[in-house]
Amino acid sequence: MRFPPHLLDEIRARIPISEVVGRRASWDKRKSNPGRGDFWACCPFHGEKTPSFHADNRKGRYHCFGCGVSGDHFTFLVEAEGLTFPEAVTQLAEQAGVPLPKEDFRDAERERIRTSLYDVTEAAARFYEAALQQPEGARARAYLRDRGLGPDTQRRFRLGYAPASRNALKEALAGAGLSQEQMVEAGLLVAGADIPVSYDRFRDRVMFPITDLRGRVIAFGGRALSPEAQAKYLNSPETPLFHKGRVLYNGHAARAASRKSTLIAVEGYVDVIACVGAGFEATVAPLGTALTEDQLRLLWQMADEPLLCFDGDEAGLKAAFRAVETALPHLKPGQSLRFALLPEGQDPDDLIRRDGPAAFRQVIEEPHPLVDMLWRRAVHGQRLDTPERRAGVERMLRESVATIGDPDVRRHYEAAVRERAAREFGGARGGGFQRSGAARRGRDQRRFGPLGTGADEAPS
Repeated sequence: MRFPPHLLDEIRARIPISEVVGRRASWDKRKSNPGRGDFWACCPFHGEKTPSFHADNRKGRYHCFGCGVSGDHFTFLVEAEGLTFPEAVTQLAEQAGVPLPKEDFRDAERERIRTSLYDVTEAAARFYEAALQQPEGARARAYLRDRGLGPDTQRRFRLGYAPASRNALKEALAGAGLSQEQMVEAGLLVAGADIPVSYDRFRDRVMFPITDLRGRVIAFGGRALSPEAQAKYLNSPETPLFHKGRVLYNGHAARAASRKSTLIAVEGYVDVIACVGAGFEATVAPLGTALTEDQLRLLWQMADEPLLCFDGDEAGLKAAFRAVETALPHLKPGQSLRFALLPEGQDPDDLIRRDGPAAFRQVIEEPHPLVDMLWRRAVHGQRLDTPERRAGVERMLRESVATIGDPDVRRHYEAAVRERAAREFGGARGGGFQRSGAARRGRDQRRFGPLGTGADEAPS
C-alpha cells in the first residue's frame, strides 16, 4: 500500500522521535536536554559504553555517531523491531490518531499473493539445498569444491542444485501443496500460451538464493554446469517479490556487517562469497546488471562512501565508468563512492584464492576517489596530443560535472577539474586532488599507466 507524503509528515509531527526510540533506548540524563528536544543514549543497534546515539525531536531524526545508523520514526521500527514499512506506518498512525486511507481491494489481493510467494521461494530454496546433497548433486558439489566453497560455506549461503529434470522442482512443490500458478508467479516455472506444458526454469545449475533486506528468499541465480548451456548465469525473472535492479546479493547480512567494516560491492555471487569467507563480511553484488540508481541508494543507506571493487579487465573498467555516470547526479556532501581496481585479469575470488586475504585488503585500502575515476573516464582511450583533443576532454568533464545535483558538491568538482586540467595540460606543478600517496601512484602507473595520460602513453 502506498502512503502519501503528507500523511507520513503528519504522523512524524504528532509523535516525537524520542518517544518512538525510547522504547528501546535509555536516555542519558546528563547528556540529554529534553527541553530542546535533544536526547542521547547508548546505541540500541550496537554495544557501547558511552552514549553516541542521538535523537532530535526538532528534526524527527536519529543518528548514531558510532555505527552510523540513522533514520526517522518508520525506519526505527523497521530496523529495530523488524516491522515492514506498512506495519510501521499503521502502528504509528494509530498511536498518533491519524486515519489511514482505505485500502483498495485489489491492493489487498496483490499483497496476499505477494505474501504467499515467500512460502513458494522458501520451499524452492529447501528443495535445491537438499538436491545438492543427493547423488545427482555430485557434479555441483565438485564445482563448488573446486571454487573453494566447502560445506560450511554452502550451508551459510544456502547453496543448492537444480536437477537436470524438467519437472523435478514442479513435482516436489506440487507434492507440498503449492499450485502451478504460484510457481509461475514466483518465476520458478516457464509457462505461456505457446508452451503446452510448464517446466522448471532452472535445470542442471548450481543455485544461489537471493534474499531481500529482511533475509527472505525472493529469487535465485543459477550457474550452469554444462558448457553447452545457452546462458552461463541465469537469474529469476521479474516477479512481485523480485526486481533485480532494486536488490543486492547478500544485502541482508552486509547491512548489519557494514556498521563495523567497509561496505564493498563486487561483480558476482562467488566474489561475494569469497570476500565474506576471507573476513570482508560487508560485501554485496548487483545481479548481473550495471549498478542501478536504486542499488546505489541501498548502498548509501548502509554507508556514506561504499567501495566499488571491479574486475581487472576492460569490462570491469567500463562498469566503473558506468557507476560514475550513475552516481554523479546523486552526490551529496559526505556521500560519494570509492573505487578499487584489481590487477589485470583477476576478480576478487581469483586474488583471494591465489594470494590470500591480505592481497585483497591491500587493494581495498588504497581506493581511488570518485573524482579520480571521473578524470580517468574522460581520458580513457583518448589521444591527448593536440589542443583540440585536450579541449574535448575538458568539455566532457564540464558536462559530466554539470549533472551533479548538489550545488556545493558541484562547485568543488568544478574546482577539482580545473586544477587537474591545469596540471595535466597546462604544465602546472603541485596541488591537485589525488593525494593518496606515492606508493599507490607508483602501483597504479605500473598497472594502468599514469591516470592523467592518454591512450598512447597509458594503454588500459
